[in-house]
Amino acid sequence: MSASPPWSYSSLNLFQQCPKKYFHLKVAKDIKEKMSQPLLFGNEVHKAAEQFIRDGVEIPKKFEPLAPPIRILKNYKGNKLCELKLGLTKSLKPTGFFDADVWWRGVIDLLIINGNEAKLIDYKTGKKIQYADTKQLDIFASATFVHFSDIEKIKGGFLFLVTKDLIKKTYTKADITGIMSKLFEEVDQLDMAYKEDVWNPKENFTCRQWCPVVSCPHNGKK
Repeated sequence: MSASPPWSYSSLNLFQQCPKKYFHLKVAKDIKEKMSQPLLFGNEVHKAAEQFIRDGVEIPKKFEPLAPPIRILKNYKGNKLCELKLGLTKSLKPTGFFDADVWWRGVIDLLIINGNEAKLIDYKTGKKIQYADTKQLDIFASATFVHFSDIEKIKGGFLFLVTKDLIKKTYTKADITGIMSKLFEEVDQLDMAYKEDVWNPKENFTCRQWCPVVSCPHNGKK
């Protein structure tokens, strides 16, 4: 089997959820997930926030209930980078999102750099804040430190636009080693699956209603 491709938080999360599901969606690509209404809604909101903060395009009226925290972000001091695409090599060096040596890829919704500090925001349009996985913020913060060497401190947050909740974490450069060492262990498992071509099914919360892999013994749609 070929070597594993560049990974992202979402692809690694999918593999950990169920290797068999990962195989069908990412390797064989013989199954496609339908675009759900919540995902379509989330994509529209992300685009509206990007265009408002970056270009000053007014937020559509249908999203006005979600607009107040986005307007606050626009007024923060600093250089605002929207939908920022970053890449890392396996040796944790900065590289381009599509470069040949890219090992990890990620897209940061909003990064505000003000001197040697930064605010890192990831928009969420769901309501279930109890299921938020801050590992995504951890990875984004580590990549930001690598790409912007002058930054010494990052205040990261999941901004839940519907519920107006904010899950916050603060990072310094000293946090990178601990964050990435754990991730290396998880990515090694993904690499091993590619090497041995073994993709075992793993029962999880999506099995009963949401998994498109109907050939899986755990799938409840049969």
